[in-house]
Amino acid sequence: MSGTAASVIKFFEQQAANRPEAIAVRGSDGELTYAELDRRANRLAHELRARGVDAEVPVALLMRRSADLIVTLAAVLKAGGVYLALDHRLPSDRRATILLDARPALVVTDDDKPPTMDGDTPWCPLPELSACAARRPATRPEPRTSSESTAYIAYTSGSAGRPKGVMVPHRAIERLVVGAGCLPIGPDDVFLQLAPIAFDASTLEIWGPLLNGGTLVVAPEHPLSLGTIVDLVRDEGVTILWLTAGLFHHLVASGLATRLRGLRTLLAGGDVLSVASVNDALADLTGTTLINGYGPTENTTFTCCAALDEPVTASRVPIGPAIGGTSVHVLDDALGIVPDGQVGRIHASGAGLAHGYLNDPALTAQRFVANPFSAVPGGRMYRTGDLGSRGEDGALDFLGREDRQVKIRGFRIEPGDVEHALRAHPDVLDAAVVATSSGDERSLVGFYAADEPLLSEDLRTHLGTLVPPYMIPAALVWVDALPLTVNGKVDRDALTAYAPPGRGDLSSDHRDPGNPLEQWLAEMWGDLTQMSPVGVDDDFFELGGHSLMAVRIIVEISARTGVEIDPQDFYARPTISELAGLISDGVHAQAARGARGAGDVDQRPSHDLHE
Repeated sequence: MSGTAASVIKFFEQQAANRPEAIAVRGSDGELTYAELDRRANRLAHELRARGVDAEVPVALLMRRSADLIVTLAAVLKAGGVYLALDHRLPSDRRATILLDARPALVVTDDDKPPTMDGDTPWCPLPELSACAARRPATRPEPRTSSESTAYIAYTSGSAGRPKGVMVPHRAIERLVVGAGCLPIGPDDVFLQLAPIAFDASTLEIWGPLLNGGTLVVAPEHPLSLGTIVDLVRDEGVTILWLTAGLFHHLVASGLATRLRGLRTLLAGGDVLSVASVNDALADLTGTTLINGYGPTENTTFTCCAALDEPVTASRVPIGPAIGGTSVHVLDDALGIVPDGQVGRIHASGAGLAHGYLNDPALTAQRFVANPFSAVPGGRMYRTGDLGSRGEDGALDFLGREDRQVKIRGFRIEPGDVEHALRAHPDVLDAAVVATSSGDERSLVGFYAADEPLLSEDLRTHLGTLVPPYMIPAALVWVDALPLTVNGKVDRDALTAYAPPGRGDLSSDHRDPGNPLEQWLAEMWGDLTQMSPVGVDDDFFELGGHSLMAVRIIVEISARTGVEIDPQDFYARPTISELAGLISDGVHAQAARGARGAGDVDQRPSHDLHE
């Protein structure tokens, strides 16, 4: 850890002074040296000050990954403000709920036409803001932040249908990336910014390089295939890469991990890692340090890290000891220390701790409790809600949740939040949501009680207006009544034990595959989505498919046929019949270019596609 806590901006400005001509940011919209990034952020900070942004004032950002986004983040902090990232995929109602709670001074957007929103918050297109900023001085604004100032607000799922805003201070970012023993970062390091800006992994990706003199490579905003990501890492000389657990598993399964041997460090986390995938990655990535990172948003990205340098022989991948500046306590109900090897509740304390939840002192008091082990008056610790055990070496094993909260593809989800959205449908009488697992994949299944089955398409459209896409259940199952325990509560164990729901009530009628290629695709989709039978007109996303699953399918198609499917084309044509057409077009295009060895996939016997 750094010996002296300071604001994020102070660390950044030190790097700008020491390495003015070094490349700070590189993206599809250009590259910036540290000096250029500093000057542009200064001008924009002066403009933000003129528009009412000051100490602890939130600024919402509805922006896609770009060098301009990085300039804007730095400018908000230089002005003394707090950045609040909004995901473009958020339904408008949910976005409105967040804006009503946070009350930002303005919303900066890179959209050509800012969305129409109720309320008084001014929407500010970035080109207009930048044009005004160009007339401002390039000198540094008078600092109005300290290590204890709030740097950003990250909204996570809430159990009652209301997202909660986690207030993360500057000192927590510093503790994560400056002088961190678990992840040394230097001027020669190159990070890839791949996570959505509203996801707290972006904290590591962005501020890791910028507070240590390294280079930040901003990935293009459009969906990227796994092969494209691997090529980007290699071509840009990325040395430190963070992947969600789901993307990590797909990387290993695809066989592409060997192309990442230039990495110095590969971090994976956000959910439980597969032992088999970790061991395969260790075999593929000789010379690369593999780190399993664990931690809630309330303790700023990472709480524990396990550096894995030899095969895991236990049934679980350890999450490691606490990182620098953090203490972890495994406690019983009375907040007493649980003996090593026994199960207890994980609590975290130290410099990474958030201030609490915005505008929710009751929930803050419930989750951020007095720390009996602290010598600092008023010291707090965060009740993670996770169960774990500590080994004699201080490393922890993660043993699941004590409440109903789940992680789906790295996103923390309260099933109650999804249930609340389901019950808001006028024809739904009651609802329950459970998480199910199939191999390394975890997904949500929504059960709803109604007078009669509803069209899944209608329910998904309804949910899409209230929750982000990653919170929409993979399957929606009608029941005439939810099963209850003897205590009158919903019997979620009984729901979890239900047989896979089959096709359910899809919007398309079933149509059998018409050729070997369609048959192979249908079988692959069925294996991945756990839905059967899959018809050639079924919508991939209505079957419960998601972006990581699409990545795996695209990788499989490339490996079997030699055809590279653009993710955007996949999303635009999400049925087997349409996808088969894309593959056939790709094969014919290869043949026209004189490509050898591609073969005529449509004419292959079906068994050839499974060899």
